[in-house]
Amino acid sequence: MVVIGVSVECPALAADKEVIINLTQQAAYLLQNRQVVLESPISSGRDGWRTPTGHFHVLAKDASHESGSFGSIRDGGGRAVNSSATPASYVPPGCRYVPAPMPYFIEFAPKVGMHAGYLPGVPASHGCVRMPRDLAAQFFAAVPVGTPVYVTGDSRQVSRLRRAMPLYANQRYTYRSRGYAATIGTGWR
Repeated sequence: MVVIGVSVECPALAADKEVIINLTQQAAYLLQNRQVVLESPISSGRDGWRTPTGHFHVLAKDASHESGSFGSIRDGGGRAVNSSATPASYVPPGCRYVPAPMPYFIEFAPKVGMHAGYLPGVPASHGCVRMPRDLAAQFFAAVPVGTPVYVTGDSRQVSRLRRAMPLYANQRYTYRSRGYAATIGTGWR
């Protein structure tokens, strides 16, 4: 069921699926029946805004979510005057506050979730898990409310840094692991 863009689903539908977010690897995985079916590079929370670790469940989904805590101040021409604003920031005359867009938001902890966003190659978010837009859309479509989410690892020990990624990652590749092979995900590795 969808109510004003927010998805509300039956947790029983999520029983065969789980999401694993590895902060050390800066990667997210969707498993179905314990097999990886989708994989994405991520950018997790930076120093002072670390992504929480532990066992969670998908609480809600919103395809066109906007941040309630962060955004930018834009002038009349749409140019950013302050790209690190909060709703409490000073807004000069002729400008306006614009909440940060968080498309394909999958909330798994209060005010923390996975969503489409820029990946600079290092942990850089305010605690959320950013993904390329096309992969965020695939996770959004595949993950029902109630799906278990396991966040593990430590972003302070990132195993390797990646180059910055565009908002889309559309190259396909073949994933092979323990006798399982499938063409999934993107060529981000």
